[in-house]
Amino acid sequence: MNFINLMKYIFLGFIQGLTEPIPVSSSGHLVIFKSLLNDRVLNDLNFEIIVNFGSLIAILLIFRKDLVQIVHDFFLYSKTKEEIYYSNFRYAWLIVIGSVPAGIAGLLLKDKIETILGGVKVVGFALLVTSLFLFLVKDYKGKKEDNRISVTNAIVIGLFQVLALFPGISRSGATLVGGMQQGLKRETAFKYSFMLYIPISLATMVLGMKDLIESNISTTVWMYYVIGAVVSCIVTYFSTKWFKDVVKHGKLIYFVWYCLLAGILVILFV
Repeated sequence: MNFINLMKYIFLGFIQGLTEPIPVSSSGHLVIFKSLLNDRVLNDLNFEIIVNFGSLIAILLIFRKDLVQIVHDFFLYSKTKEEIYYSNFRYAWLIVIGSVPAGIAGLLLKDKIETILGGVKVVGFALLVTSLFLFLVKDYKGKKEDNRISVTNAIVIGLFQVLALFPGISRSGATLVGGMQQGLKRETAFKYSFMLYIPISLATMVLGMKDLIESNISTTVWMYYVIGAVVSCIVTYFSTKWFKDVVKHGKLIYFVWYCLLAGILVILFV
């Protein structure tokens, strides 16, 4: 095992874990690092799939109680029609509805968008857009809780998630902005944002499995992948917990300034 390569995979796992849950665009940062370092590891699409899976595991762990309750109530309401289970039954369908726009757009447009708009300068401008979106909702509080999210709210937030197909537009940032713009409470928007992440991430993993299985990957590289995924999972877990606290206390201004500064630096110097 090459120590330098190991450090690269650990570093990229850390970057993935840190940037996936917070509104700074993990895909945009990957494009930036590809441009800065021009390294083979950074262009390893199989590794991207694996470290994204590490982030997904962390999100599933954080929301495990909510997910178990939602699934439990969904099937019990389907079977018994008892009112006590209806709220989570409805919430499960709202997750499905909110995921549809990005799912369709991803299948039809993702490759074209990345080919046409995959340049690092585009990422810089996209970070400025993310900064603006976050600035516009930074003081929003909202009143809607889980049981008051409407189908229209879910569709609109889902359309915001489509914006994350553009490198540099944060998925968590876009859905959080969409949720807050639709009048959801900060904590409600945060939870729904990550509920929408789960099916999209699972779909990405499934679609990438074919190429991953067919790839002739050595045992050593698989070890790099696993280590990178573990790092990604651990860092995602703590980064998400921290971001939840930031959202709860209305401190999105941190990310407004970060995206603004990062966008300007990328446009001018990268």
